[in-house]
Amino acid sequence: MTAQKNHMTDFPHLTLVVGGARSGKSRFAERLVQASGLARCYIATAQAYDDEMRDRIAQHQEDRGPNWHTIEAPMNLCAALDTVPTGAATLIDCATLWLTNHLLADSDLDAEGDKLLDALANSAGPIVIVSNEVGMGIVPENKLARLFRDAQGRLNQKIAARADLVVTVIAGLPLALKGPMPKDLS
Repeated sequence: MTAQKNHMTDFPHLTLVVGGARSGKSRFAERLVQASGLARCYIATAQAYDDEMRDRIAQHQEDRGPNWHTIEAPMNLCAALDTVPTGAATLIDCATLWLTNHLLADSDLDAEGDKLLDALANSAGPIVIVSNEVGMGIVPENKLARLFRDAQGRLNQKIAARADLVVTVIAGLPLALKGPMPKDLS
């Protein structure tokens, strides 16, 4: 995979794209990586435990098309980032499923989050990471759901603090919360 000319000047090193379920955040993140003009790498964190999830994954792959180098990393994003081809822009989709995988594996969520933050900071190429905003609804009824909501909120805040660009997507419409929105994507 060879790097292409970067069509965007000053492409941010780290971008967080956050939004609710089916908000259009993944589609926007894909457009952002494509607009970079760089080779494209997609790090997938989903695991297909049932037919519905297999169908979702297949649809995402079809929507992206063949011009993406895909790495499946449901747990170890740090190792996956080390294998990204030189000169590529990377899309991680998504931090929410990655965190869920670690929660269900009884991992130390704060330690895993810190390792991820270090890996993002040390990445050679630009990264766009997608995450769900899970704190805008009602308080979850059970302890596990509350633990997840709180951990996801903390992780999103930590990534956002380090990001050059933070974009929220609502109803398919992107809004820059931090940093300048690329003109051709606003």
